[in-house]
Amino acid sequence: MEKGVQRWFVNVSEWSPSGDEFYFLLSLLPPHEHSAITRFVKLEDRKRALVSRLLQYALVHEVLGIPFDEIIIKRTVEGKPYLEYNKQNLEFPNFNFNASHHGDYVAIASEPLCLVGLDIVSLLIPKQETTHDFIGNFSSYLTGLEWENIIKAGTSDDILGQFYRYWCLKEAFVKAIGAGMGYGLDKLEFHHNNWTNISIHVDGDELKQWRFSVSELGEKHWVSIARGHPQEAIESYRKVLNKVEFEEHEYHFGLQLPNRGFVLRKVGQLVPVSHRASY
Repeated sequence: MEKGVQRWFVNVSEWSPSGDEFYFLLSLLPPHEHSAITRFVKLEDRKRALVSRLLQYALVHEVLGIPFDEIIIKRTVEGKPYLEYNKQNLEFPNFNFNASHHGDYVAIASEPLCLVGLDIVSLLIPKQETTHDFIGNFSSYLTGLEWENIIKAGTSDDILGQFYRYWCLKEAFVKAIGAGMGYGLDKLEFHHNNWTNISIHVDGDELKQWRFSVSELGEKHWVSIARGHPQEAIESYRKVLNKVEFEEHEYHFGLQLPNRGFVLRKVGQLVPVSHRASY
């Protein structure tokens, strides 16, 4: 099942598409995806949205072998994307994926069995704010332990890096279970040993069957991955998953699959082979 574990990213800051190129790539996607991209006014936001969608379709196409124009990706009421596919895939009993974009990068992660959540953060703050003022805006989303670890981290850069690690881990967990913006981030408390052996406590109780990682993704960006049991998805997301019930040994096997490193992809590599001549 290791093929189902994928980690891709694109550096959109290095991509400057012409109008024709942008709309050619947009035409590869189903019409219902277009408004989520063209609603943005700024080109940088449109680029991130377009590449995010392309990554989803390209990854499903490459890993599962579904023809690009037959891929159906829908979203739950909370906005969680999922693959609708009525052919049983025994190799990947619960194939799911998650994408994220912030700053220079857009990325996607997939898992064949475990839930997967992904989040990217760019270590930037508004120019008019100090680091302490900026992170203070988010103090209500952090536990006392997390806040103490952040403010005692050292320099302003250390404090900002510490804050963003906690933040992207919280977001990755929430995205993994399919929850929306209203989920209480303050209920989540992360423990770690210098950002290894990361664990999560929800309302004080440790969720032992989850795995987390956080690492640098290029200069001044962090990326986090959350992997957990499909049974812990919220109801609306659990309903659309292929399978949520697993024997303990099955789930343990899925959880222990190697957490691959991220592979850089160019935008042109997301175009299906059948359309590359036109691209």
